[in-house]
Amino acid sequence: MSTLNNGSQRTLIKAERLKKHFPLSSSFFTGKGGEVRAVDGVNLEILEGETLGLVGESGCGKSTLGRTILQLHKPTEGSVKFEDQDLVTMEGSELRRMRSHMQIVFQDPYSSLNPRMTVREIVGEPLEIHNVAHGKARKERVNELLERVGLNPQMASRYPHEFSGGQRQRIGVARALALNPSFIVADEPISALDVSIQAQVVNLLLDLQKELNLTYLFITHDLSMVRYICDRVAVMYLGKIVELGSVDEIYENPQHPYTQALLSAVPVPDPLVEERRQRIILEGDVPSPAHPPAGCNFNTRCPLAFDRCMKTDPELKELLPGHQVACYAVEESIRSQL
Repeated sequence: MSTLNNGSQRTLIKAERLKKHFPLSSSFFTGKGGEVRAVDGVNLEILEGETLGLVGESGCGKSTLGRTILQLHKPTEGSVKFEDQDLVTMEGSELRRMRSHMQIVFQDPYSSLNPRMTVREIVGEPLEIHNVAHGKARKERVNELLERVGLNPQMASRYPHEFSGGQRQRIGVARALALNPSFIVADEPISALDVSIQAQVVNLLLDLQKELNLTYLFITHDLSMVRYICDRVAVMYLGKIVELGSVDEIYENPQHPYTQALLSAVPVPDPLVEERRQRIILEGDVPSPAHPPAGCNFNTRCPLAFDRCMKTDPELKELLPGHQVACYAVEESIRSQL
């Protein structure tokens, strides 16, 4: 885990009231199409040089949030500012210029690389598109990038199917680094890899962060990995951020009942501790993002829910120093202790 300098970082990415709703097609049976609220009013800041972990169950909107920040999905509402420049208002060549500062490493190294292109073509493609390097200069830059991610430049003429999963993900990282970005969305970059390879890729990302002063949004469902690599953690449920704070604060003092349930499922290597601790089992299923419940999205599964939770949606507030929570029950509990 990298170390933050308290209070010294500037905000690199700032998302405000960010929404991404996908329309559903209407049919004779369903009538009106409606929409899927994949991201539903997210406020989020990512500090320069940090790794912000984004965690939550599958389908909660993590990947959509990452792609919407990068403008790979155009937001339905809200703003995304990169170094105080609003990306949502940009189009065409202006947005293309900004893309050189922001890149993504995709989840699946098997489908994210074009099987008909050589590694040299894959890694060098951003250099061509952005008119950065051609010919010999492009070849030299590709060789440099491959070396940086731990691959032999002599393998540049090979195709993706000739590489292992871990090597393919390194190729994806090299492609993301081609334009010297300052911000990278790592969208579950290790979930498709063997456990023995995951640590190698994570350590590569950490080394690159130190060398190049990179800022990461690290999207994952692996909570044990989050504690190792991230500085802060944002917990997402059904399109909304429900808790955000430093890694130590979230793991040692989780406040939101959903966060507590997630952390209770993380295995502990000490068998004595594992035997004594109590799992929190949430009842019911995650509601459909096309039909979220009224009030708080979590109220259908929350053991602390009361009348207010069924009517209005709690805002993400700083209830403890540096620790934000969106929960009326937690807010009342902390207020009663003051």
